[in-house]
Amino acid sequence: MIIYLLRHGTTQYNVEKRYQGQRDIPLSEEGRARVRRADFTTDVVYVSPLTRARQTAQILFPEARQIVVEDLKEMNFGSFEGRNYIEMEHDPDYLAWVEANCETSCPDGERKDQFCARTCAAFAKLVDQALREKRDKLVIVAHGGTQMAVMERYCVPHHEYYHWCAPNAGGYKLDASLWPEKQELTLLETVQYTREPSQC
Repeated sequence: MIIYLLRHGTTQYNVEKRYQGQRDIPLSEEGRARVRRADFTTDVVYVSPLTRARQTAQILFPEARQIVVEDLKEMNFGSFEGRNYIEMEHDPDYLAWVEANCETSCPDGERKDQFCARTCAAFAKLVDQALREKRDKLVIVAHGGTQMAVMERYCVPHHEYYHWCAPNAGGYKLDASLWPEKQELTLLETVQYTREPSQC
């Protein structure tokens, strides 16, 4: 089975480098225009409940049925959401979080290990279900954090968390042959579903 693990298109928060987390920010007008239809089809796409993921999936796979999976949601960044690093450069909570390699809890939010456990459990459940149903592909459209958590835990060759943040509307094509025996995924290629700006 082949798995496509894709990130949503660009939002205004992405452009302004703001922490989006679980804020329900839509694609920007330019972000929507730049996403292009995928070069393959699927009858079902599993999506985060957040609007930016659902909008991206609709453009990539206009005929597909969307199934919302709550736990594919991005990490909850708590009081950091809606702000960027420039606005928080003197915030002691933010500085302490960065000093701890972003491993501690965000105020009123999640710790990275909690987020990774949540996301990876949801992902593993989808893979197991797709294999039981003998599907030839599994397609997921979610977030950069979702990608990083899943890829760090399950992908070979192994790389650390931040290595795996794909560009907006980009992601990974993975082979699940090793999953039943080892719970590992093999990276086949990176994919990108954007138009050049001149083509918008």
